[in-house]
Amino acid sequence: MIVSKPPEHLFAIAVDPADIDFMGHVNNASYLKWVQDAVVDHWRAFAPVEAVKQYLWVATNHNITYRRPTFIDDAVIAHVVLEKVQGARAFYETIIKRGEEVLAEVKSSWCCIDVDTMRPARLARELVEKFLPPVPAEATL
Repeated sequence: MIVSKPPEHLFAIAVDPADIDFMGHVNNASYLKWVQDAVVDHWRAFAPVEAVKQYLWVATNHNITYRRPTFIDDAVIAHVVLEKVQGARAFYETIIKRGEEVLAEVKSSWCCIDVDTMRPARLARELVEKFLPPVPAEATL
């Protein structure tokens, strides 16, 4: 079976001293900000300029599994993959790594909002295909 794999988007994360909590490692709340920044960067990297101006993304759910602590001097990269788009919703997986070491795994869902109406908006298929390559017909058999 042939399956199209969505492209992975890499987003460098700078650990700020404000991210460090009383235990000497990155506070859990910082991971949420990192995921938001990484997903928005993914959108801006693949979407046409007009779409970036027309649509916003609002997080509806984050499920984070913390694997290892992150520290101030760590070189951290978010590996972002858009798994699927369903109506006005997008489902992402973001893996936060230090080198090959997984620090956190995040599953999140997002709602696309039209800037003019501030209501949920479905994306045109042509726009979705900029993020998710179409699955070849023989792969669906």
